[in-house]
Amino acid sequence: MRPLVSILIPFYNCPYIEHAIVSALRQTYPRIEIIVVDDGSTIHADKIRPFMPRIRYLGKANGGTATALNHGIRMSSGQYIAWLSSDDMFYPDKVEKQVHFMLHHQSRLSFSAYNEIDAHNNVTRGHVAARYPNTSEFIRALATVNPINGCTVMLRRDLLSGIGLFNEDFPFTHDYELWLRAAANGVHMHFLDAPLTMYRVHSGMGTHRHWDAIQREVAHLQAHYRPSLFAQAARFGG
Repeated sequence: MRPLVSILIPFYNCPYIEHAIVSALRQTYPRIEIIVVDDGSTIHADKIRPFMPRIRYLGKANGGTATALNHGIRMSSGQYIAWLSSDDMFYPDKVEKQVHFMLHHQSRLSFSAYNEIDAHNNVTRGHVAARYPNTSEFIRALATVNPINGCTVMLRRDLLSGIGLFNEDFPFTHDYELWLRAAANGVHMHFLDAPLTMYRVHSGMGTHRHWDAIQREVAHLQAHYRPSLFAQAARFGG
């Protein structure tokens, strides 16, 4: 039997939420559960109501994306977990291709390229990804930059059982912190070089609104994890 995949959609006052949900519902892979975690929204929740019979809806007090993701993970059942931001979209074959890829490579965590889109769903940049010649160079790069778009990631539940969930102490860089922690613990991250996700660039995105706080968190994380990453890179000859 094919493994069950949980698609987690954290939601907070996002006007694009219905686009995300529709893209999850249109997946060609048959064994999915879609969990929308409403992180205390005050507007746009009405956009979710038409989809209620086909999704799981979880409400909670506002606490940030990491808390919403962790709540969704705890309440989910899938052997594999995918994160879809409420302003992004999956291509219809995203889950099917990535599950097949992970099974083939016996991967615990994989990520892919993506296409950037605008507010009207038009592709503005295609096949976006940072590419590295080998695992050692990828691990060393992690010490200075986040080359992984979180909404391209699929991971196995047992990985999180081993290294822990998203760190809620980092409200803006919880994704980067998890990739750093995984790499520091010797987890191999497999790259699928195909654009499976549509990443929306718009004026209201958190990257623009919280840039200074993001940079402070990034500096802290890089200083903390750099020695462990360089040690792991050396294992691969880097």
